[in-house]
Amino acid sequence: MDIVSIRSIVEAVPDPEIPVLTLGDLGVIRDIRLGAFGFEIDVTPTYSGCPATSVIKEMISDALKNAKVEKFNIQNVLTPNWTTDWMSDDGRKKLLEYGIAPPSTNSSGPKECPQCKSKNISQISQFGSTPCQSLWRCEDCLEPFNYFKCL
Repeated sequence: MDIVSIRSIVEAVPDPEIPVLTLGDLGVIRDIRLGAFGFEIDVTPTYSGCPATSVIKEMISDALKNAKVEKFNIQNVLTPNWTTDWMSDDGRKKLLEYGIAPPSTNSSGPKECPQCKSKNISQISQFGSTPCQSLWRCEDCLEPFNYFKCL
């Protein structure tokens, strides 16, 4: 198997916290290379304290083993820090369709409600269903929604 095939397998792994996204959508797969003892896969978590880091490594490992890849090493790379700039445009669209406001260039919050597109929104809590999200409410449709924080 070659690096392109390995990248395809690894980037297709779903994010354990937001399963509509893949690791490729998030841009957390930093590098894949062939080393002396097999494939070396560098992963940068969305933030250093991400509780899903060990689950992500396990899911990557399972995907590779299911593809009959036996020699690999997965390591966390924390520098440079992950940024929402690494997310794919497709990943941002998937978030919006899932009802989570994607990160915007304005780091103070979302542009609009993902349900009704109203700009009349307010923050409820700095933390949402996962630590990388915050909880917001639309003042027009009254629906709560998560916003994927800019990091």
